[in-house]
Amino acid sequence: MLQFERNRRLRRTAALRNLVREHHVRIEDLIYPLFVVEGAGIKQEVPSMPGIYQFSLDRLGDELREVVELGIQAVIVFGIPAEKDACGSQAYAEDGIVQRAIRQIKAVHPELVVVADTCLCEYTDHGHCGVVEEGYVQNDPSLSLLVQTAVSQARAGADVIAPSNMMDGFVAAIRQGLDEAGFLEVPIMSYAVKYASSYYGPFREAAQSAPQFGDRRSYQMDPANAREGLREAAADVAQGADFLMVKPGLAYLDMVHRLRERFDLPLVVYNVSGEYAMVKAAAANGWVDEQQIVLETMVGFKRAGADLIITYHAKDVARWLKGGK
Repeated sequence: MLQFERNRRLRRTAALRNLVREHHVRIEDLIYPLFVVEGAGIKQEVPSMPGIYQFSLDRLGDELREVVELGIQAVIVFGIPAEKDACGSQAYAEDGIVQRAIRQIKAVHPELVVVADTCLCEYTDHGHCGVVEEGYVQNDPSLSLLVQTAVSQARAGADVIAPSNMMDGFVAAIRQGLDEAGFLEVPIMSYAVKYASSYYGPFREAAQSAPQFGDRRSYQMDPANAREGLREAAADVAQGADFLMVKPGLAYLDMVHRLRERFDLPLVVYNVSGEYAMVKAAAANGWVDEQQIVLETMVGFKRAGADLIITYHAKDVARWLKGGK
């Protein structure tokens, strides 16, 4: 009789497949993004991101209750201020929109892990992630503003600081600033490997953060580079990062795997707005099964090595994992 391996033996039934499944997505793995805006009575859908809304603080309660009831344990908060200026002062204002949102969330749902996105692009009138002089984003002057932002967010009650600006030395500066302000226990979730990607388009609509001139290629990474990403991650580890992140996700799963092979810190992948929008558009046209393709994508992130997934699909994934529709 012809002898060969019969790998299909373990695929024969659903029960067998479940027994030997290597990677699993859990609700606890998910981090859900929230967009908060100034004003009252606002729940405005982002046109390019069906199902994702900008909320004024008085409309945030129902969304938070749904998140908690679904078992999602963490949110990441992005803010859109009423006024912007050259130095992004509302990013580090004690009564800034994100700071007020954090206080509100922690007052009502103290068990919810609140991650604060720490950047300036939503708050600057030029849309860049730092101080601009002579048309160029200056690294070191930007660090002091980012430190002020991180400290103000921690003071408001943020559980995790997530700097996304890609300035050199941002982890070291923020770690020192948090420690000196007495926040030694607040961890840093570093956007360690963040590419200058076209997948961010819908987010820039949601966060109203598109650059008013040029682009972000002088500080975000070249999509062609992988070894550079390892250097970025290694620098952040040396400077005191507690989590590492790869952003975007789908086109950069090789980087998720490379970081998982190299570093032992918890690894986060950001399933970004363009990835979300493409699935939503295809599903709306009946071209893909939304539930199946999203769950397959989540498993792909886990298989590549991610521990945590920031995703706009989080509420739907939680429902599907619970057996709902």
